[in-house]
Amino acid sequence: MRNTRFRGAAIAGVASMSLAAAGLALAAAPAQASGGHRQVSGMAHHNAAAVDSSTVNNEFDPYAPSINASKAPGVKQWEAKQRQLRATRATAAATGQETLSYGGGVDGIGVQSGHSKVYLVFYGTQWGTQSTDGNGNLKFTGDSAGAASAAQQMFKGIGTNGETWSADLTQWCDGPNVASGAVSCPSNANFIPYQSGGVLSGVWYDNAGASPAQASGNQLAQEAIKAAGHFGNTSGTANRDAYYVILSPHGVNPDDYENPTTGYCAWHDWNGDTTLTGGAASSPYGDIAFSNQPYNIDQGANCGVGFVNSPGTTDGFTMTLGHEWHEMMSDQNPAGGWTNHVSGSSYNGQENSDECAWLKPGTAGGAANVSFGSFGSYAEQASWSNDTNSCAITHAILNHGSTGNTVTVTNPGTQTGTVGTAASLQISASDSASGQTLTYSATGLPAGLSINSSTGLISGTPTASGTSSVTVTATDSTNATGSTSFSWTENSSGGTGGGVTNGGFESGSFTGWTTTGNATVIAGAAHSGSYGAMLGSTNPSTTSTAAQTFTAPSGSSQLSFYYSNNCPDTVSYDWATATLKDNTTGTTTTVLTKTCDPSGAWNQVTSSVTAGHSYTLTLTNVDDNYPGDPTYTYYDDVTVS
Repeated sequence: MRNTRFRGAAIAGVASMSLAAAGLALAAAPAQASGGHRQVSGMAHHNAAAVDSSTVNNEFDPYAPSINASKAPGVKQWEAKQRQLRATRATAAATGQETLSYGGGVDGIGVQSGHSKVYLVFYGTQWGTQSTDGNGNLKFTGDSAGAASAAQQMFKGIGTNGETWSADLTQWCDGPNVASGAVSCPSNANFIPYQSGGVLSGVWYDNAGASPAQASGNQLAQEAIKAAGHFGNTSGTANRDAYYVILSPHGVNPDDYENPTTGYCAWHDWNGDTTLTGGAASSPYGDIAFSNQPYNIDQGANCGVGFVNSPGTTDGFTMTLGHEWHEMMSDQNPAGGWTNHVSGSSYNGQENSDECAWLKPGTAGGAANVSFGSFGSYAEQASWSNDTNSCAITHAILNHGSTGNTVTVTNPGTQTGTVGTAASLQISASDSASGQTLTYSATGLPAGLSINSSTGLISGTPTASGTSSVTVTATDSTNATGSTSFSWTENSSGGTGGGVTNGGFESGSFTGWTTTGNATVIAGAAHSGSYGAMLGSTNPSTTSTAAQTFTAPSGSSQLSFYYSNNCPDTVSYDWATATLKDNTTGTTTTVLTKTCDPSGAWNQVTSSVTAGHSYTLTLTNVDDNYPGDPTYTYYDDVTVS
């Protein structure tokens, strides 16, 4: 049995039979050149579905480097073939040439049937110097196109603003009640839920070394496993709904994606795939779903630059990010999820996004800009939908196992408060069905605040200044949900004229801070609230810092923060420390002396400040980069009062 390695849209040379179908001739075309949107390689593993390489779809692609896209006859022939395929789609039966069926699962996994947790890993020092943009996203000096910010905003925006581009996923399922070969899901299956409130769960700049000039699939899988450890996802359960996007920097060629014969634009896989170049990668943390996301902007129109917009520099980048995420959601461990098994079909072996890749904007199922509200609009591709028998760029949200109830959460508007002053906000929600009991949850609340799951009352005393994006979700007894998002700003006790910005890291980023080394904001580092800062790594690293310059507000007299040091070494080699420089007087105070504490216990640090003075607080973690005893430190709840 042969197994597919699922790839994003191909830039490869086109097989000779495809050129013949397009009415072109290319005598030198290799017989096994990769076309369509993936490659076939290696032997099957576990119980992945069999794919016959002779049925791989090799559609003519005018963006392939071996074809001059400016030649009108070639483009016209490609467009003619697309019209023919669309006509076939329009008349096909529900179990037609493009119908997907269930592969039975690999390691018991078919789809991501929970809320997806997407982790972006910027792989290698070639990304350059790290800082933050106006939205609190990481940005890099080596990323002139702004791809990093686009990726973060896109994944933050999924499931917001009522977008229905991702809603086609709600038709797919897995679980013991889904038969291998099924083309639809029984009511008692485990369905993919609508991904309300965004899916971005963490961002990491791994600058411990340079990204390889041509990383193998195994190396990319190893990087994903390393990221799982970094984010604290150290069990199979923690990684069941996790997805690690390995973003390589400009100028490198991960897994030979630039190859003019066998190239592609992106792919997704899992660590246990034996057909990875370099072989499968062993994981101590369970199965790891990941993707290889090259800096495919380097390939220009070959990978979609300008496909939807003009100049559209990041069009292909966001399209392939969305393409691979869609495929991972419906086929987490290829090919145990939903793929095409129709014998003799030119789509045999493809996943949902493969079947709709590179359809022109304005055509049925064509690529389009998708609005994610305040997070921006990004070019995306459609994905195949069995229940509508079409390429769906938009789809109804399916609430399986429910009565179709509609839950509406009233947006309370922008909120403001003051650190140290009690807050109270009643969230209101309604259900289209009478007699329903609503349960409330919230993400992104300012440190010190929480929501009562029964009443929807948000209350508490905020402990850190900063601005947070809060999402409140209400769920009824049928599992129907509704949500709303709003901004919440907590000012320092002296008012808006100074104080620490984002001291509780509840923005989910380092907004207001300057960082060096390995610095991330993660849920696992929270002392209170939803997020905290992690300096250092669960893998050996060097010196990492987070610093902020602020003015002590009127009436303030004390700086406070909490830290948790995880140091298996000795203070001679690894430690946590913090300094506070009074920029007004020029004096520097070490407010946290060198500390090496293996317990990870939380401790509070306080220091006197003078109102009106400018200060720079620098939080530090030092690791000697020695294998086997990495040191990292959590910091949270930085306040001036």
